[in-house]
Amino acid sequence: MSIAADTHSILKEYGFSASKRFGQNFLKDRSVLEDIVRASGTSKEDIVVEIGPGLGTLTEYLAAAAGQVYAIEVDKKLIPILNETLSDLDNVEVINEDILKTDLGKITGGRPFRVVANLPYYITTPVIMSLLEADLPCRSITVMVQKEVGERMTARPRSKEYGALTLAVEYHADTRIVRKVPAGCFVPMPNVDSVVVHMDIYEEKPVKAGNEELLFGIIRGAFNQRRKTLVNALAGYAALDISKDRILEALEKTGEKPTVRGEELSLQKYTELTDALSD
Repeated sequence: MSIAADTHSILKEYGFSASKRFGQNFLKDRSVLEDIVRASGTSKEDIVVEIGPGLGTLTEYLAAAAGQVYAIEVDKKLIPILNETLSDLDNVEVINEDILKTDLGKITGGRPFRVVANLPYYITTPVIMSLLEADLPCRSITVMVQKEVGERMTARPRSKEYGALTLAVEYHADTRIVRKVPAGCFVPMPNVDSVVVHMDIYEEKPVKAGNEELLFGIIRGAFNQRRKTLVNALAGYAALDISKDRILEALEKTGEKPTVRGEELSLQKYTELTDALSD
């Protein structure tokens, strides 16, 4: 039986309907499943945390490649299905929790792990940022996201997609788009196409600010009103409380013009600006 037919069969057998509340779209394309596992770099030495296992289709592929898989599913109605479809796999543990409230350090015993996820679009950014910012030994994140989000994550300066998410991801990881995934690869079919994104988390960041809290405050301020010049955007961002004169002085130290906009600065320039404002 094909994966697509198997997906429909499981949904029919359990009388399960995909939840709009949880943004559920189940992957049914074998080549995409194989590409996700391959891109994740998973081996038998690895612990994998899978977020949103759904019906367990990707989980089976991960279990064949990994030493241990922790499949974290928020929808309690899917737990009986997962327990049955994955019953023959002794290296998979299904956990019914909300990933944003889950203690991954406790689950993995503080050991290094990889994350693989087919995320609902509405929680993509919060989940990715919580993983990147957590003090955990996460080695990589391989995730299915809406095409638009993937383009924002990997954008370059001076493009319309470039923004705060781009810089946050770039600060923590070496990131690339692995492949495009058409909407027809899912049941039910979503309204937009997706992409698989892989992030190798830096052990040592190649670009690092002395004050990370200030760095990301500056980045948020810069893109809060992205059409303004950087000076005006930052001076008008109340959360920073930095005068226009100080910003102009710091920009001069970095070699940037006073008319520069936030979307023109690279991550390196943002760290230089942060350090200049910290003096």
